[in-house]
Amino acid sequence: MFKVGGKVYALGDIMGGPLKLSLKVRPERGDELRAAHAAIVSGHHLNRRHWITLTLDGSLPDTLVGELLASSHALVVAGLIRTPTERC
Repeated sequence: MFKVGGKVYALGDIMGGPLKLSLKVRPERGDELRAAHAAIVSGHHLNRRHWITLTLDGSLPDTLVGELLASSHALVVAGLIRTPTERC
């Protein structure tokens, strides 16, 4: 489990093979990714509208996986509540 500001932005299933990684996405991006890649499905045991699960079996480009991981992190950071001093 990977967190920022106490909020989860990535979950990994390391017990089975191949490795699976769940990431937060904007709903429309998730729909697009699921339609384009067989290795991307709705988030398992997560809000299927906002999470996707990637099967890291070598079929997804490394650049796409990296971009999705960074995007998930950015989405969660953007949703964090800022303290009054951070708003200045």
